Amino acid sequence: MSSSPRLRKALLVTHVSVSVGWLGAVAAFLALAITSAASPDHDLVRASTLGMQVIGWAVLVPLSGASLLTGVLQSLITTWGLFRHYWVLAKLVINVVATTILLMYMQTINYLAATAGTDTMPGTGQEALRSWSPVIHASGALVLLILAVVLSVYKPRGMTRFGFRKQQGILEPAAGSDHS
Repeated sequence: MSSSPRLRKALLVTHVSVSVGWLGAVAAFLALAITSAASPDHDLVRASTLGMQVIGWAVLVPLSGASLLTGVLQSLITTWGLFRHYWVLAKLVINVVATTILLMYMQTINYLAATAGTDTMPGTGQEALRSWSPVIHASGALVLLILAVVLSVYKPRGMTRFGFRKQQGILEPAAGSDHS
């Protein structure tokens, strides 16, 4: 697919910006998760838990989706392609996995925030908010996103079979097509 250099650069800037924003938002979420799990101050635990929900829905989810969308678009208009190089494919898998886990995990965050938002929290409710699960999930997300950054910077060699065939111009005709 051919595109103008201006469009490619604008899309690259957008992709890098939303991806870096996603990484920063995960770091902020991690800080709140650690505070929620470790603080002896019940009010701070409640506020941190409610903050995790806000960051999750207002920042993490939109940025993860924007990163996925702009990454796919970027791959489609550049010579890197979406399925030509293993590092691009690995970044796609990382993004899809991280986004899927985030969307599923937001249900847990919603539960924790609902518990934190009640006027009277019984002792078990307070203990539920001190969960280390958000810390573990955010730490895992941070590792995945840093791995994606490393792949972007180092671009390890290695073409997929599809990429090699495309480069050699020996792509097989589509099934059912007649080239006699």
